[in-house]
Amino acid sequence: MTDVPVDSAAAARTAVPEGLTLAEEEELRSELAKVEEEIGTLRQVLAAKERHCGELKRKLGLTPLDGLKQNLSKSWHDVQVSNAYVKTSEKLGEWNDKVTQSDFYKKTQETLSQAGQKTSAALCRFCRKLGDMRAHSISHSLSSYSIRHSISMPAMRNSATFKSFEDRVGTIKSRVVGSRENSTDSLHSPSGAGDKPPQDNAPF
Repeated sequence: MTDVPVDSAAAARTAVPEGLTLAEEEELRSELAKVEEEIGTLRQVLAAKERHCGELKRKLGLTPLDGLKQNLSKSWHDVQVSNAYVKTSEKLGEWNDKVTQSDFYKKTQETLSQAGQKTSAALCRFCRKLGDMRAHSISHSLSSYSIRHSISMPAMRNSATFKSFEDRVGTIKSRVVGSRENSTDSLHSPSGAGDKPPQDNAPF
């Protein structure tokens, strides 16, 4: 015996589902073909509408990001007005009221408040101590500087360098004073006369 190829499509067409007559099957297949054709037409129309919508958005300067934001805002608005969101918000509000009015919450809040006050007081004391330590260190530095300064001045005055400098200043001062006195004496005496008396050139 030889194998005869069987057309699966033909077999599917010939195989009638249970509960359907051949005429009903043909009618359903005809209706399915029409619906598939309409779907194809609608897809073409939808693609054309989407292209037209994209051109309008491009002319208006709208970007895809703007469209995404608009879609997200619309979705969030739909969520907010949904019954599930409203009921959840009401439940959360009730739970919040119950928690805030409970004794445990009040005691916890009082404990945290007292802990915050103690922490603030400790920080204030710490800052005050730091300020006192800084002022003490500054005053100690100034006093040590004044002591060093008072100790170093006599030692510097007794040094050989300081004495040599004083001697030089004294020499320069005596020279300046001496030259000033000589110039003053020469101004008071007649020029070129010196101590000689003037000659008497009277005629006989």
